[in-house]
Amino acid sequence: MWTVIFTVCIPLAAYSGLLHIFKIIDTMIAAHIGTDAVSSIAYISQISFVISAIGGGLAIGAGMKISEAYGAGDYDLVKKRVSSVCFLCFMISIPVLLVIPFTPEFLRLNGTPEELIEASGQYFSVELVNIAVNFFNTVYIAIERARGNTKLIMWINLIYLAVKSLLTALFVYVMNGTVVMIAAATLVANLSMLIIAAVNMLKKNSIFGFSAKHISMRKAVIFPVINTSYPAVTEKAAFAYGKLIVNKMSTDYGTSVVGALGVSNNLGGITTQLQNGFQEGGASVIAQNIGGGKTGRALDAFRKILIINTVLGAVFMALTLVFLDPLSSLFSGQDEEFRLLIKDVYGYEALGAVTLGINAAVMALLYGFGYTKLTLLLNVMRVFVFRIPVLWFLQNYTDIGSASVGIVMMVSNVSVGICSGIAAVFVIRHIKKKYDL
Repeated sequence: MWTVIFTVCIPLAAYSGLLHIFKIIDTMIAAHIGTDAVSSIAYISQISFVISAIGGGLAIGAGMKISEAYGAGDYDLVKKRVSSVCFLCFMISIPVLLVIPFTPEFLRLNGTPEELIEASGQYFSVELVNIAVNFFNTVYIAIERARGNTKLIMWINLIYLAVKSLLTALFVYVMNGTVVMIAAATLVANLSMLIIAAVNMLKKNSIFGFSAKHISMRKAVIFPVINTSYPAVTEKAAFAYGKLIVNKMSTDYGTSVVGALGVSNNLGGITTQLQNGFQEGGASVIAQNIGGGKTGRALDAFRKILIINTVLGAVFMALTLVFLDPLSSLFSGQDEEFRLLIKDVYGYEALGAVTLGINAAVMALLYGFGYTKLTLLLNVMRVFVFRIPVLWFLQNYTDIGSASVGIVMMVSNVSVGICSGIAAVFVIRHIKKKYDL
């Protein structure tokens, strides 16, 4: 099982890690433009994540149910689900694109400060196109993951990252572009991935390819995907919207604190993105084993993912804290006050890395076995029980100041890890009883 886990998960973890490194580079490039650019991207990104949750949740449901059908050997069902999910992506991309003419109003509706609307309105318009394209790309990656093509996923994303980073550097450092050009570079990279996806998905005689005649909205085909996806969509959207509320509350300390929180999240993401790679790959391994009637191996996969993610959390928490001074300097330019803000926030946030590893492993277990409503509950609690109320309390009843933002991240990340661990104990007991293990 160790070999299977590493074979499937390492390419995904490497991809997630590389993707995040280039996201960090984006933030560093934005810092070259100015602190306001960092804050704009940090704030707008959370609004983008709320909308992107639709595609992300659909990809989770599609990946799980396509893997399950593939593991059971029902290749006709695989073909129908692949084609039907691609059609759903097309349908949900239309309303997203229709928001573009109303970008300023949409941003105001989401509580965006006026100074950030002026700085990033056009950036968000381009981001909406990115989101629509990414609906297809995210589902395509989930399909390739379901068939075990993790090395192909890594190579596709390396091409994406190379195009994105080269164009971003060209647009900002050579052409002295604004944050809009960062979004434009991302769009070109996303379109490159979409072309690759289209070429691979339109291959004839592939059970994982798209076929218009295999599109089916019948209950047996699409309902299991939607039933698995909607809790994941709700979970991801609620989580992103909760972070948007935290950003809005953080503006009480100044817009630069929003930027510092965004940088802190990027630093924390060095660890969590690797953990998420093992979560996503592990969920597919678990789902395939369940589809093949090997429940014991599915639980064994969870145990190994738990060990790996806990170790990753401990190691990278230590490394980022040891090198926090040089890391914070990379994102602050010549702004010493901004650098200290980053240190204050991340110094607390980093302490939740191990428990987030536990949470990611439990998410793999829950997604793999179909407990998506429980994942929804845990992630809603993470933001709306352990984060927003705690920040409100610290803002209104203490004089801690901007460090409150970091404390809140620590409290929520540690608390959700503990709750996930408790949930896993009861779920595993139920699984063992159900399958007589």
